[in-house]
Amino acid sequence: MFGDYEAQRHWQEITFNLPIKQWYFNSSDNNLQYWGLDYPPLTAYHSLLCAYVAKFINPDWIALHTSRGYESQAHKLFMRTTVLIADLLIYIPAVVLYCCCLKEISTKKKVANALCILLYPGLILIDYGHFQYNSVSLGFALWGVLGVSCDWDLLGSLAFCLAINYKQMELYHSLPFFCFLLGKCFKKGLKGKGFVLLIKLACTVVASFILCWLPFCTEREQTLQVLRRLFPVDRGLFEDKVANIWCSFSIFLKIKDILPHHFQIIISFCFTFLSLLPACVKLTLQPSSKGFRFTLVSCALSFFLFSFQVHEKSILLVSLPVCLVLSEIPFMSTWFLLVSTFSMLPLLLKDELLMPLVVTTIAFFIACATSFSIFEKTSEEELQLKSFSLSVRKYLPCFTFLSRIIQYLFLISVITMVLLTLITVTLDPPQKLPDLFSVLVCFVSCLHFLFFLVYFNIIIMWDSKSGRNQKKIN
Repeated sequence: MFGDYEAQRHWQEITFNLPIKQWYFNSSDNNLQYWGLDYPPLTAYHSLLCAYVAKFINPDWIALHTSRGYESQAHKLFMRTTVLIADLLIYIPAVVLYCCCLKEISTKKKVANALCILLYPGLILIDYGHFQYNSVSLGFALWGVLGVSCDWDLLGSLAFCLAINYKQMELYHSLPFFCFLLGKCFKKGLKGKGFVLLIKLACTVVASFILCWLPFCTEREQTLQVLRRLFPVDRGLFEDKVANIWCSFSIFLKIKDILPHHFQIIISFCFTFLSLLPACVKLTLQPSSKGFRFTLVSCALSFFLFSFQVHEKSILLVSLPVCLVLSEIPFMSTWFLLVSTFSMLPLLLKDELLMPLVVTTIAFFIACATSFSIFEKTSEEELQLKSFSLSVRKYLPCFTFLSRIIQYLFLISVITMVLLTLITVTLDPPQKLPDLFSVLVCFVSCLHFLFFLVYFNIIIMWDSKSGRNQKKIN
């Protein structure tokens, strides 16, 4: 059905030509099987805004029914310009301001950090090539991170509510926000300032949701229909070839065929909840900006690996918080961001984006390698594994080779990704296994993500010990 490019164009067609109460309902003018609107209200409002501009330039682009599958060079330019404008208004300013607020690094490093984040190939290829507006929701989320990290808690909460109301997948980041703010309230005391802050936060969240959902709250069925479109549990455990546990495990055991549908939902919820619980508890009890950033990574990765109905593009929700710790652990962050882009290889090849993939990936890698000298920052201390290694060495004194192992794993990882890319591009899969290469890409990427989940959780759980040791040294 012409891909996500057509989906975004079709939503402009629907929101412009139909009354707001019909946007999420099936009708003769709005066939939900043909790219029906399945994102929250802010996405719909954004589509409507773009549609007004499109109508002014060329009404054929959004004509009801007759514009289906419309594609031209002028329209491509228009659509990509709308992405660029959204970037310039929301995402890029958030990235620049975040990098300006980084402490203990020079101005040159701040500029380099912003450049590397903006050069991240995954977001560029999906938003401008495959075609989506992920930078809007990620930009709002980043404004939220900035707000709560700088103690502008109400503004931060408002920004994050806008992110959720633009794309429901921002729920991947919701628990770290909740735990960090709740931890702040506990720290201030729930009988005094903490309780006041809690009430203010609750009012901000409720008010922002009411404003976004107001046109859809007039009737109960209207609200329920929007929710059904946002959370389509009938679609199954996963779609396409996604680099998470369920898709990778289905190589050996067809979970979707064996387990009942409701049990799949329960088991994915349990695995997701258990995998993110330690980091969230730690953040609630010991709230800190650093802990918040790393918990964002850990929780988003847990959701990606274990939750229900995951898309390959959802890895971008993990990549954003990884970009935020790029200056703290440049080697591991660069490695993760390369793997996250590689994990979307089948989708990018389907969109004929091989050359842009190669160019943007090389540019990003060179920028990170030169800006942060990543190959020189592989010691236990620079990988933030010193505290963990000391703990292990109490029982295994010979455990002195961790950083060397990680360097070897990185080398094996890069070689594997390059070889798999070359094989996928140059060879035809066996007739009996037409999805062989796609499945291999997903499986290899999933193994990487499991490794990174363990790594980031180690940093989170051993962080306080490192902090106490540092205090003793001071």
